[in-house]
Amino acid sequence: MIRVFIGYDPKETVAYHVLVQSILKNASQPIAITPLALHTLKEIYNRPLNEKRSTDFTFSRFYIPYLCNYTGWALFLDSDMLFDADIAELWQLRDETKTVMVVKHDYTPKNGLKFLGNPQTNYPKKNWSSLMLLNCSKCKALNLNYLQSATGLMLHQFKWIESEASIGNLPITWNYLVGEYEPNADFKNLHFTLGGPYFKAYSTSDYAEQWHQTFLETIYCQDSAIQLT
Repeated sequence: MIRVFIGYDPKETVAYHVLVQSILKNASQPIAITPLALHTLKEIYNRPLNEKRSTDFTFSRFYIPYLCNYTGWALFLDSDMLFDADIAELWQLRDETKTVMVVKHDYTPKNGLKFLGNPQTNYPKKNWSSLMLLNCSKCKALNLNYLQSATGLMLHQFKWIESEASIGNLPITWNYLVGEYEPNADFKNLHFTLGGPYFKAYSTSDYAEQWHQTFLETIYCQDSAIQLT
């Protein structure tokens, strides 16, 4: 069973569901998908609500090892993604010697703002945590006390991992940053990090047509009574 956790934000609900559809239609193995919705995490999520964050799942992703009882592996995905390959291929890249595996982006954001006018903050290891294969048994530093007090940079820059050597590297094709990288047919997972095609300002972004096609698949029903306006 492939355990997948996806960030959920009510400001972009459609992103979550379209990502799920893109995963399911390409998958060759059973998948357990869990949305990281804050209203379902009330008993454990105690971070102040007034922190600057662009999405509801900015910090909740780091609660995954706790939710998995610090056992086995789990995959985290930002919701503004779109799979075009079998998620089992990504799952097979797990390395038991690593604590976490990510795409190690090395770039400077092209724009100062992203979706809904959120500031585009630049920092080392930016977007590394947007897709993570977590070896939960090695993530015990992410206990609830630490999760409540750690700063955003401590979490997203993996300060909770003792050695950089414990951070494994995944191919860039699994977290391809739309709008930051030049269009390329060689991708397995698109990441609309600047803003998804579901936002008006990004409705014609690179690969928008592919996202909209998957949206239509998501709402498909044989002999449907759904009318799009």
